[in-house]
Amino acid sequence: MSATAPTAPKTPAPAPAPALPTTRSRRLALGVIATGLLMTVLDGSIVTVAMPAIQNDLGFTPGGLSWVVNAYLIAFGGLLLLSGRLGDLIGRRRMFLAGTAVFTAASVLAGAAGSPALLITARFLQGAGSAMASAVGLGILVTLFTESRERARAIAVFSFTGAAGASIGQVLGGVLTDAFGWHWIFFINLPIGLAVLLVALRVLPADRGPGLAAGADAVGAFLVTAGVMLGIYSVVEVESYGWLSLHTIGLGALALALLALFVARQATAPAPLLPLRILASRSVAGANLVQILMVAALFSFQILVALYLQRVLGYGATATGLAMLPAAAVIGAVSLGVSARLSARFGDRNVLLLGLALLIGVLGLLTRLPVHAHYATDLLPVMFLAAGFGLALPALTTLGMSGAGEADAGLASGLFNTTQQLGMAMGVAVLSTLAASRTDTLLADGSSRAEALTGGYHLAFAVGTGLLATAFLVALAVLRRPDRATAAAPSA
Repeated sequence: MSATAPTAPKTPAPAPAPALPTTRSRRLALGVIATGLLMTVLDGSIVTVAMPAIQNDLGFTPGGLSWVVNAYLIAFGGLLLLSGRLGDLIGRRRMFLAGTAVFTAASVLAGAAGSPALLITARFLQGAGSAMASAVGLGILVTLFTESRERARAIAVFSFTGAAGASIGQVLGGVLTDAFGWHWIFFINLPIGLAVLLVALRVLPADRGPGLAAGADAVGAFLVTAGVMLGIYSVVEVESYGWLSLHTIGLGALALALLALFVARQATAPAPLLPLRILASRSVAGANLVQILMVAALFSFQILVALYLQRVLGYGATATGLAMLPAAAVIGAVSLGVSARLSARFGDRNVLLLGLALLIGVLGLLTRLPVHAHYATDLLPVMFLAAGFGLALPALTTLGMSGAGEADAGLASGLFNTTQQLGMAMGVAVLSTLAASRTDTLLADGSSRAEALTGGYHLAFAVGTGLLATAFLVALAVLRRPDRATAAAPSA
């Protein structure tokens, strides 16, 4: 009887790999994320133009009016890091959709507000929704666009949207407020938000995170959210209380203590909210530090130049926005048409250094603005030099996301956005306080109001130049060019 060879068990066919998004769907996804970002950025600059109308209509006190901006900033900055990590755990698409829905609903509530308390509440909810959507936007992009050249182009579009949105918002805010009333600066978000939600449901890829059990550090979430919110609150209230007041020092010390406890917690927690490995990357840590310095300095360009145009040269709200448009146009042309090519050829670090050098020239020239300036000769050249921002921000964003793997993309995105808000808060507190103090001193010495205001802005521009020079040195020292072996190695 002949032996029959045993039949080898059949190996089950491998499951088909999930289909990659098509080029068209990825471009639509980029458009959706950029539009969502534009909506939130526009909201911030639109509100500043409409503040006088809001105060007159709702009866805000001068101190209470600042909370129309502060409530948004505190919620936005305080929830970014938590939102980014939650996006990694429960799905970045889900977090983006939820954040856009919250922001859109809160915008309708803000437009319908009939009292200061209701408007401030709606602004806080807007900040929360904006944090949820913005924190994961970059994370979605870096997982969709994996090829380096495509990723550079996508990040350039994303960066341009944020950079140009502020200037566009100033124009749009003036037009909407003058034509329809301040309520419509919020109501306009309803059709945009609904369109973003409808398209996002179709084009954003569904992703499943490991679940809250993989990193739901409730204690860490409380510490970092409370610490960042308290820190931003203490900074934005500096103008009211002063740097050396018990209010500022006490709350600032408490915020630092909470953040120190958060770091200690992350080093020992079994499922940390912020795995400290992400900060071990020189690119991630260095890019976030450079961003704090750069954004703080550029507050003096985005806000103080607009104040100079209105308070010294007598421009109206719409005229001020139009005067700032050349900067938005040149930033767009450089970030969309040039930055990706330069980064591919010379590297992100070198492009960042070139952009920072141009921005140092921008603020350096602004320290020489006369009281009776001519736009064509004194301001327009500065607007063209703002091209440096179109070079610096995309390169910086790429570096800030370069050390994040698939599992940490949302967290790295949230961290990058958080340092951006910290830089903005620092710029608001430091530069505006210095400008106001210098203006008061010059007024006491007998200078005219226009001369005193210009002198105050000069000091802020000079300090901003110093911050940019420091950012340049940090980028030069920390953001080293990786060798080929390191660049080729897979990220942890």
